[in-house]
Amino acid sequence: MALASRHTRVRPLEVLYEESQLPDFDLPDELAEAYGGPLGFTQPRLYANFVSSLDGVVAMPGVLQSNRLIAGASDVDRFVMGLLRACADAVLVGAGSLSAAPTTRWTAEHAYPPAAEFYARLRRQRDRPPQPTLAVLSGNGSIDAAHPGLGGRTLILTSGPGAAQLGRRLPRSATIVPIGCTPTLEPAAAVQALRAGGHELILCEGGPTVLGSLLTARLVDELFLTISPVLAGRASQRQRPGLVEDAEFLPTRNIAGQLLSVRRSQSHLFARYALTESSVLS
Repeated sequence: MALASRHTRVRPLEVLYEESQLPDFDLPDELAEAYGGPLGFTQPRLYANFVSSLDGVVAMPGVLQSNRLIAGASDVDRFVMGLLRACADAVLVGAGSLSAAPTTRWTAEHAYPPAAEFYARLRRQRDRPPQPTLAVLSGNGSIDAAHPGLGGRTLILTSGPGAAQLGRRLPRSATIVPIGCTPTLEPAAAVQALRAGGHELILCEGGPTVLGSLLTARLVDELFLTISPVLAGRASQRQRPGLVEDAEFLPTRNIAGQLLSVRRSQSHLFARYALTESSVLS
């Protein structure tokens, strides 16, 4: 543990609960020590990662990098975010997430630079490219073509009209993938396009509306949820979304989380759930 602390500058996470026989990617020792044990996924898998305040707020529209405020400036949350990106073949975000984070690159080392060497080693061990593919959902093609996040390998999942809107404005690293005829995109088509390109492990960092659409389509296998010990508050005249927006499940659908693990860093909790759906009790 001292080795992990010295190199990554985070205290090892304390494991409060973990199911036995979870998948294991054989993390580099430094990552395993800092995370408090193994991490891995069966494939294919779509998993989401969010941080929430104690009162359930996951974003503050109009506030740049609001997730950092909600996370309470936690280095450990950034470390876990980087680790989940390092495992992924693709990171899926929405156009709203892109515009709300104008300087972000959706790479492991951008999340937590002190562990960059170890994230890179994990990707080499798994015979993956140096960076996960960034996949951006934008039905109408209204994105900033100069966003630095598009500087690596990027797929823009959009409609036919969106592709026409984007034209030739994108950097060479970005590829337009039309997946529909109208700006209202089908999430299943987006996931199918990513899987067709060999992206077996998809990490959703796409915001609560994107998560809601994926859950509606029964596409999310796991949820990683950081519970931050801060209160964000809400006012009636200002929207502060929760984990899922523009989608309702109960009372007609029963989507539940099976707890796979809980870790702790001081007052932050890091929960991992497998999502399942069962019949609703009448």
